[in-house]
Amino acid sequence: MRALQVRELLPDHAGAGLVDLPVPEPGPGEVRVRVGAAAVNFPDLLMTRGAYQLKPELPFVSGLEFSGEVDAIGPGVTGWRAGDAVVGGNRFGAMAEYCIVPAGALRRKPAALGWEEAAAYPAAYLTAWVALVRCARVEPGEWVLVHGAAGGVGLATVDLARTLGARVIAAASSAGKRAALAELYAPEAVIDAAPGFRETVKDLTGGRGADVIFDPVGGDVFDESTRCIAFGGRLLVVGFASGRIPEVSVNMPLIKGFSVVGVRAGEYGRRFPDRGAENLAAIDALAAAGKIRPHVHAALDLADWREGFAMLERREVVGKVVLKP
Repeated sequence: MRALQVRELLPDHAGAGLVDLPVPEPGPGEVRVRVGAAAVNFPDLLMTRGAYQLKPELPFVSGLEFSGEVDAIGPGVTGWRAGDAVVGGNRFGAMAEYCIVPAGALRRKPAALGWEEAAAYPAAYLTAWVALVRCARVEPGEWVLVHGAAGGVGLATVDLARTLGARVIAAASSAGKRAALAELYAPEAVIDAAPGFRETVKDLTGGRGADVIFDPVGGDVFDESTRCIAFGGRLLVVGFASGRIPEVSVNMPLIKGFSVVGVRAGEYGRRFPDRGAENLAAIDALAAAGKIRPHVHAALDLADWREGFAMLERREVVGKVVLKP
């Protein structure tokens, strides 16, 4: 089978490349999936140079999330049959024609989604759900400011917030991304993410500020967000794409009455397994009903993996890039 294998941890993904590997056999409790599409995520890029917290033993096959069909079933597995359409996630291994995953890591693919869209939605929409529903407890009519709104997780948050009845302000760095956001999801407002956005947010909300702010950027964006959050608001810390981890003087949340809440969707599910299962069921149901619409920026052949990685590095992606083995 074709697979994108990382043999050495080197800059510019120089230690990664397409190889031919034997088709793997599932062991006890495992399922082999014929991959329909694999999403490209920033951790995939970071792991090729050892810059991510997870450091698999070399060599390893890249790829965190995928869609596909059950191809073979290992001993002790029940509930799955060959040909079942599935989505799933694993710590690596998805960027190949076949991948091996624990049976419990699979879910049925929502019929409303094609292979490409199905590969693109699980991690992004799970993060959006945990952020908006579990952490922020967003209410219909509340103002939600989404930073990094054109990225995979940001775009999912814009889409889900609209579905939940919130009023959405989507912030993005380029005119092209802002135009795409307006066309794809029609939020109440699409604004420039450049410094000074706080005045725009205040104007849009009648001086009140945003009730919920979703921040995967950190740095200066976080700092300015503390100036345009409503009293009683929830500032969701999702990541630090800017590269700087910000700090906040605690007199700010005291005086303005807002909360700073960390969002770790995977860890939430591990600590609260029952609620984690409910989270997955909720986004799957929304996808099956056509109430969320994951957007695929580009679907590339696995041989073009380097271009897919470069699209993320150039920060030109609106939604997700997927690779098709």
